[in-house]
Amino acid sequence: MTTFPRLAALALLAGLAAACSQGSAGGGPAAAGGRAGAAPLTVEQLSAKVGCRPRIQVNAAELRTGYCRTADGEFFVTTFRTQAGKDAWMDAAPEYNPHLVGNLWTVLSSRKVLDLLKERLGGDLHLTDHRTRRMTVAGR
Repeated sequence: MTTFPRLAALALLAGLAAACSQGSAGGGPAAAGGRAGAAPLTVEQLSAKVGCRPRIQVNAAELRTGYCRTADGEFFVTTFRTQAGKDAWMDAAPEYNPHLVGNLWTVLSSRKVLDLLKERLGGDLHLTDHRTRRMTVAGR
């Protein structure tokens, strides 16, 4: 994957930005936009769904990021404690890389890998910058 160093750098920078954001106060899953009583999935749980044991890259209070390599390819799984933390990360996400987005989690990789992972993880495939009106969500 030619963008692997960029993905690794983004995961680390986004982790620092989200961990330092002021929008991180309060709330469990219900306050974070999740279903009441349903805990969000962890990096390990999401990774296990696709047959990976992640190498944790960022382990901060606000987010965790793990790196995975499977037969499908290489990818980063990031989980967030709050919706505000996820929103801060999304604002820093690169517009040139597609990402798979779910409830308090996201996966970064190539489009080919994300298409394969989406079948098992669900979520929305964001193909362009979410901050523009031209954002494309695959499958909608």
